[in-house]
Amino acid sequence: MSVRPEELLIGTVAELIGRVRHVAVGALSPIPAAAALLGARRHDGMRVSILNSRRHSFFTDGGRELFDCAGQGRIDAFFLSGGQIDGAGNVNLVAIGDYDRPKARFSGSFGSAYLYYVVPKVILFRLEHTRRTLVDRVDFISAPGTSPPGTYRPGGPHALVTELCVFQFDKPSGRFALASLHPGVSLDEVRDRTGFAFATPDVVPTTALPTDADLALMRGPVARDLAETYPAFAAEVLGWRAEETVR
Repeated sequence: MSVRPEELLIGTVAELIGRVRHVAVGALSPIPAAAALLGARRHDGMRVSILNSRRHSFFTDGGRELFDCAGQGRIDAFFLSGGQIDGAGNVNLVAIGDYDRPKARFSGSFGSAYLYYVVPKVILFRLEHTRRTLVDRVDFISAPGTSPPGTYRPGGPHALVTELCVFQFDKPSGRFALASLHPGVSLDEVRDRTGFAFATPDVVPTTALPTDADLALMRGPVARDLAETYPAFAAEVLGWRAEETVR
């Protein structure tokens, strides 16, 4: 089967999630949501909570209940993005440029800093891989990638997935290191389009394509479930048609 770029990312993120008890997905996140649903199809008993979904969320009080569950250690994986992300895992969701007279303002931090501290596996996701989004140092730290020694922090960055590659977060160095290049992407291209320095292995792996079995799940039951919250994505990217019946 041919693989669409979004399907590669869905499969990649599902691999990064792995087998966990409970993965939660915020708003405006169709690829992470699809990856979480794929993970649940792979692993029996894995719970998926998608904000704004009726079928795939046990939350009755939206974001506030999400934060409460995270603080109790009942969420194992979550996703964050940002207007800027740097090599130390810092995320900027506030503004670019001078804070009082910014060049651009974003939607705000919401609960990003809190969830970054308490969720054990936070996967950063940013489709646009450019020097304006992946920077040497963010202009404003909404959510810090690391904390001073002695800080109680069970959570933190696990990986960063972009349209070009996967970075893994190295806790000892407190930096992202290149983990794999997506098919057809060169190391020089990633270096040219990344604003922060990063370590590389001697031989850089190629990001694995999803299997035929995973593609069948994505285009069938995952697309059907995703269509409740992201109908356009399910139809346009995964080819879901509402009249189809999936067993």
